[in-house]
Amino acid sequence: MGGYPMASAAVDEFMRLALAQAGRARLVCPPNPAVGCVLVGTDGSVIGEGHTQAVGQAHAEVMALRDAARQGHSITGATAYVTLEPCSHQGRTGPCCDALVAAGVHKVVAAVEDPNPRVAGQGFARLRAAGVVVEVGLGAEPSRELNIGFFSRMRRGQPWVRMKAASSLDGRTALPNGASQWITSDAAREDGHAWRARACAVLTGIGTVLQDDPRLDVRLPGATRQPMLVIIDSRLETPLGARLWGAVPRPLLIYTAQTDAARQQPLAERGAEVVALPDARGKVDLTAMLRDLARREVNEVHVEAGHKLNGSLLREGLVDELLLYQAPLLLGEGQGIAALGPLAELAQGTRLEWRAVDHIGPDLRVRARMAGREPF
Repeated sequence: MGGYPMASAAVDEFMRLALAQAGRARLVCPPNPAVGCVLVGTDGSVIGEGHTQAVGQAHAEVMALRDAARQGHSITGATAYVTLEPCSHQGRTGPCCDALVAAGVHKVVAAVEDPNPRVAGQGFARLRAAGVVVEVGLGAEPSRELNIGFFSRMRRGQPWVRMKAASSLDGRTALPNGASQWITSDAAREDGHAWRARACAVLTGIGTVLQDDPRLDVRLPGATRQPMLVIIDSRLETPLGARLWGAVPRPLLIYTAQTDAARQQPLAERGAEVVALPDARGKVDLTAMLRDLARREVNEVHVEAGHKLNGSLLREGLVDELLLYQAPLLLGEGQGIAALGPLAELAQGTRLEWRAVDHIGPDLRVRARMAGREPF
């Protein structure tokens, strides 16, 4: 499968439109990948657009075909710009490659091959077998970025783990007495909710539950989907009256090291699924937890935890990306982002690669990834 030939400015614009559609899908479609599709008629005009809907509903290609039909456009001979290979299997919906062929599409310009082994080139093969011209590669990097968790789950067998923290400029997430509300601004907290919203699961530890009693839900206007809430609770100490229970309807998963069914029962009766994954130290096996989440179709895990769990995840190499909000504030002594312990040499430090630094209200948002963690 060759790369995409030199593209015109118009062709670039069509893929940009498709990527914009994919961006609109990101908050509604998990665990499916966020995909956008733009149909261009034989006269070079856009005749249909669409993006993947919620699970069990139409994919991007079908939405674009419906859009074109609703406007009365002929699809015969059209070119479809799509941000991911059209699916070729019967899942919750039918194969999109067949829908494009049946509609009379002449060419498909796709950003990247689907990493799902059930597709993985088969959609392209079926299109070509039906006489459809297929070109691949334009927009590959931004498409993978939009779906980094999906690519991670398909290629590594575990979700993409993004750790979020809010701190002072000197790296303090709380005072020595635990006070932390609020170090960063309203704007930073709202932005953090947007990152929660794109995840399949929000992960925290029992220390945060006991100390802060957080809700950890998405409270954005118009939010239609709530991520699963995952709690690491080795000794099953989650209070039955914690605020997280009454927040919003959503799956609640508690990983524990306790195998005693009698201790699990009260939490299960409250509505949680309790999963025992003990390691040799009597803690939760964090690697096994991530593999279990992948089996549950979790693409992105958004971590909002305390310094102890953050440190454990970092030490075990399970964090892929840091999302840090820093306020223009110095606090001196206090709790740090992660309890990593003293290092003997600088070389033992965790190496990161900068991805972006942005102003969010009065604060800074810093995104950094583990060195060498890409591509998939």
